[in-house]
Amino acid sequence: MKDFKELSIDFSKGDSIPASFDGAIDRILSKVLVGIEVSEQDGVTLFNANQHDIQKVFFVADKLRKQTNGDAVTFVVNRNINFTNICYMGCKFCGFAKKLNQEGAELLSIAEIVLRAQEAWDRGATEVCIQGGLHPKISGDIYRNIILGIKKVLPDIHIHAFSPFEVWFGASKKKMTYLNFLRDLKDCGLGSMPGTAAEILDVDIRKMLTKNKLSTEQWIEIIRTAHFLKIPTTATIMYGHIDSSVHWAMHLVKLREIQKETGGFTELVPLSFVHKESPLYKENTKYVRQGPTLDEIKRMHAIARIMLSGWINNIQVSWTKLGPKIAQEMLSLGVNDLGGTLMNESISRSAGSQFGQEITAAEMVKIIRHAGRIPVQRNTIYEISETFDRCDPEELAPLVPRNGTNPLEFIN
Repeated sequence: MKDFKELSIDFSKGDSIPASFDGAIDRILSKVLVGIEVSEQDGVTLFNANQHDIQKVFFVADKLRKQTNGDAVTFVVNRNINFTNICYMGCKFCGFAKKLNQEGAELLSIAEIVLRAQEAWDRGATEVCIQGGLHPKISGDIYRNIILGIKKVLPDIHIHAFSPFEVWFGASKKKMTYLNFLRDLKDCGLGSMPGTAAEILDVDIRKMLTKNKLSTEQWIEIIRTAHFLKIPTTATIMYGHIDSSVHWAMHLVKLREIQKETGGFTELVPLSFVHKESPLYKENTKYVRQGPTLDEIKRMHAIARIMLSGWINNIQVSWTKLGPKIAQEMLSLGVNDLGGTLMNESISRSAGSQFGQEITAAEMVKIIRHAGRIPVQRNTIYEISETFDRCDPEELAPLVPRNGTNPLEFIN
């Protein structure tokens, strides 16, 4: 059995962590290294580690990443298509939603959605990620019609679409069970689902964020149903608002329990709360935080790797939330995936994120290489498409012209 005494630390690189450890943090991490599961209370302890001990946590997270994923860092070439920003749910954290007749409100036609998917395919995308608001006047058939429209023109593209909130909404509109609604979408060509709308899987927090319109129990039921139907999903956590480390540890344990039962999660994506245009923050500035600190962001990605070790093997960083520079830093803290190129991204930008709409495949490769890792293009379900160890992807100009900083300007 390995413990900390057997771990080699390279002091020439500036490591100041002693080779012999003791205390609660050390006992937890020693268990992790021999495959013993981290409890919810252990998770809280790790999240609250002092600045000395957290370096040990980061060290172990990176060791687990290397054991599980090697030095490969993956990404997928995809496009986000947010087909409507009209939504009546009134989630407090959301800066994306518009009222029906509000300036800037839009609902894309099926033809426009298909056109955007075709543009993505022509640029090398293997996936389109499709989500939208809960438009009060759309038919429950819109979800199947979007899939059928895309598949008619692009039968080989992977459709990663519709959050559990949208499934809840569409099934309600059609008066169908989640099982039958999702089975129909799969028959139409749905390949996988984003596990968004999870926020924090705590009843009290959800009541404040969404008035519990999609309850913890409903989110879990929809995810389990998707997994039962062999529809894989991502897993997410949205943190840094009115939550705490207790909620974070609880949420990660719930995801782990689901994964033990279903095996249907492809990755975890921690999503930092973006406060600038969020009603939750603008209406409650004294009580709502301005998103997680950089230290908390580091802790979340590292501790997620530790708590989900052996169950969810891919930890993704959201460059749209954090920017390329911080995303690159996370690659030494347990992260092995940079997500998608996106081509368009509306939700984070609507909440006030300052980062761009696309990082091209060639830029992804440069970011990964600059971190000393091996760039690997994957598909949605983590099958390898190409390893860029000795070659580069085709250089493409961004689909949407950039008005801001080049994503490569500040990377190390």
